[in-house]
Amino acid sequence: MVNATHISFAASDRSYFSIIKKDIHNLAKDAGFSNKKLADLDIIVSEIASNLHKHAVDGEILVGLFKEKENQYIELISIDNGPGMHEPHKMIEDGFSSANTMGIGLGSIKRLSDQFDLYSMNDWGTIILTRIYNKTVEQGLLLTPKVTIRPLVVTMPGQIKSGDGTYYTVTPQHLKLLVADGLGHGEEANFAVTEAVKAFKECADPSPSRILKYIHEAIRKTRGIVCSIVVFDFESKKWKMAGVGNISTRMSNFLRIKNQMSYNGTIGHNMLNGIINHETKLEDYNQVTLCSDGINPRWDMAKFTGIGRCDLSIQAAAIYKDFAGKTDDMSVVIAKINQG
Repeated sequence: MVNATHISFAASDRSYFSIIKKDIHNLAKDAGFSNKKLADLDIIVSEIASNLHKHAVDGEILVGLFKEKENQYIELISIDNGPGMHEPHKMIEDGFSSANTMGIGLGSIKRLSDQFDLYSMNDWGTIILTRIYNKTVEQGLLLTPKVTIRPLVVTMPGQIKSGDGTYYTVTPQHLKLLVADGLGHGEEANFAVTEAVKAFKECADPSPSRILKYIHEAIRKTRGIVCSIVVFDFESKKWKMAGVGNISTRMSNFLRIKNQMSYNGTIGHNMLNGIINHETKLEDYNQVTLCSDGINPRWDMAKFTGIGRCDLSIQAAAIYKDFAGKTDDMSVVIAKINQG
């Protein structure tokens, strides 16, 4: 079953911090994390909660459990609408404090994390990212892969199952990525997306338009979905993509952004026969971002100065922070081809 990638915890009330810490601890414990890793995680969550209490406005913690090369990891994303940091990288240093404390919070979070990143702007807020791997991270595990994919899918408040979903595969020949939104919310929307992912896995065709047609026939008994599919060919170094419905898709590099248009319709019910693939060269764009309609379609990465140097999960969280309506399931999925 396809579901949300992250659980959202509202962290604006200090009285909930102990519950948040317990829930995140139990998530990692049930996944088989070692006692040492659980202890590190507890400290990280406590420090994040402390920072949100001291500095934040409308704090939120997103928690996801993922697997990378047979090694599970917990991803924590702290989001706030506070005053931001004037010198974010200096704030990470132990002993530096802006609140007359010992100044060990961000430093300890970074030290205990296997991966850490931070983004902040004055009068906007701060996003903190930390990943904690279950097994000891061996040399080479965290080397830059040829493609990085970071999904951020959050269920609509009040719903248990997400009507949004994403799935991808990476082979020596291709990256194949799907982002889908089942019509409506809840279990039936989730079922439609789950059936679409099953069909996506079955279809070996590298053409996004033909994959869409295969999915269309496979999910006719569901309520239907809107969906975009992106395929990158490692040999030709070209992107191919096709979409039906309101999944917004944008290509980008450090200098330019390009919108990709989708076709009207609903996969599983009414879809045009003449759908074609849009092609783009890697030399023009090395990154693609896809958002479901739970994200305001006017989302704009250009407003986040310098964020292109940050981890893709930070970039996804920034879009979520400013453009998620919280009245629908929400997806931001970013894929980047790492050159060189």
